[in-house]
Formats: sequence, C-alpha cells, structure tokens
Amino acid sequence: MSEIETRQGWMSLLARAPADRLERLWQGAGLAPTFAWLRAPEVGSVMVRGRTGATGQPFNLGEMTVTRCGLRLESGEVGHGYVQGHDKSHAERAALCDALMQTEAAAGLRKAVLTPLAAEMADRRAARARKAAATKVDFFTMVRGED
Repeated sequence: MSEIETRQGWMSLLARAPADRLERLWQGAGLAPTFAWLRAPEVGSVMVRGRTGATGQPFNLGEMTVTRCGLRLESGEVGHGYVQGHDKSHAERAALCDALMQTEAAAGLRKAVLTPLAAEMADRRAARARKAAATKVDFFTMVRGED
C-alpha cells in the first residue's frame, strides 16, 4: 500500500510538501469546495522530542513552530491540517485535501495532487541518496603477514 492510500500517509505527505508546489497543484486541480472553519489557521509551537541512537531514553530537543487548522466541508467531512512553520494557506490546503480525500473526489485529488507530490518527493529523496552515496568511503582491513 502506498503512502497516499491511508489518511496517515496523505496527511504526512501534505505536511511535508513544499507549500508553493501544493498551491500550484491545488490550483491546477480546479477544486473550490465550500467549507466552514472548525478551527481557523493558528500558529503555535510543539515540543520536539528525540532519542539518542533512536533507541535511548527520550529527551526534549526543542520547540518547533507549527500551523494548524480544522474545517468541515458543506457535505459534512472534516479535515485537519498541521504544517511546519507559519504558512496558514499551506495548513488550509492540507486540511481541504484531507477532507476531500474522504469524499468521492478522492480519486481525482489523488491523481491531480497527491501522486505528483509523492513522486516529486521520492525523486528528491533519491537524489539526496545518490549524492550521499557518491561521498561514501569504504574502509577495509588488510591482513598483514606478520601475524
């Protein structure tokens, strides 16, 4: 199952998507649903936690700015958006996408917005991996004849 097939997957993708790219794809999809705010976009902060070596005891790393919102479509579906930073329109687009993914418009939205975003982000990850692999140093031990 791909990352855009589950709510957790598409919300994660929308939160990590570049805001300008999400906006362009949204405009290209031609969607303009009627909605009411449950929680208008607001900026706040969350505590980011870390673990030493990914398995050690958790510790507070620091705070991160986030923007969140919630809305209800005219048809009744509820959508939420949580994004890093201060971009209220990014949070709104994420919430609208979340709500629309719970309607019959899901297939069209997946094709017009989510699939291109997922492909572009996968390409960026692969490019970073190739760049990192180019700097990889392989160490090996040669057995010396003295022992």
